[in-house]
Amino acid sequence: MNLYEPSTRRQVVQSMLVLVRCNTYARRMDIETVAAAAINLFCTYKYYLSVYRNRVIKKKWRRRRWWMLTIHRNRTKNSMENQFAELYAEPSGEFNNFVRMSSSDFEYLLQKISPTIAKKDTDWRDAIPVKVRLAVTLRYLATGDSYRSLHYLFKISSQVISIIVPEVCLALNNVLKDLVKLMPHLH
Repeated sequence: MNLYEPSTRRQVVQSMLVLVRCNTYARRMDIETVAAAAINLFCTYKYYLSVYRNRVIKKKWRRRRWWMLTIHRNRTKNSMENQFAELYAEPSGEFNNFVRMSSSDFEYLLQKISPTIAKKDTDWRDAIPVKVRLAVTLRYLATGDSYRSLHYLFKISSQVISIIVPEVCLALNNVLKDLVKLMPHLH
């Protein structure tokens, strides 16, 4: 309700008129009617004042929540791929230590699951590349780091990582289920 709406003003004016009439005809009216009109006017005034404070004044002081953290805003598709390419090209074997597998095995897995986990770019944001999706999952499986820790490493929010990891694990399971044989349980 806006204080400047005609219906609101009409209600306040009506309460004021009742109070004026009560004061004018106080000799004819009993004291309880005058007191009731005064209380009605006071309560109406306080109600509309509180509505005004809640809608106008408090609205200015509402704490803003950012949609994206600064470290995520600085992330681009090329920066993630460049970082990954540097690690991949490192001759000392750091890539093998990072994902706990050789680069040829990584490329094989990437080739197998890329149609399943690939996402399209939208007008709002670029999709996370398939290489990075697989690397996040393999890093999680290799180290057991928390999603929060991976969030700082890959510059991807922990909420998105919590979606990526199960999705890629499911794709790996579907692709590799014919290659992995489990031992039968001994009864």
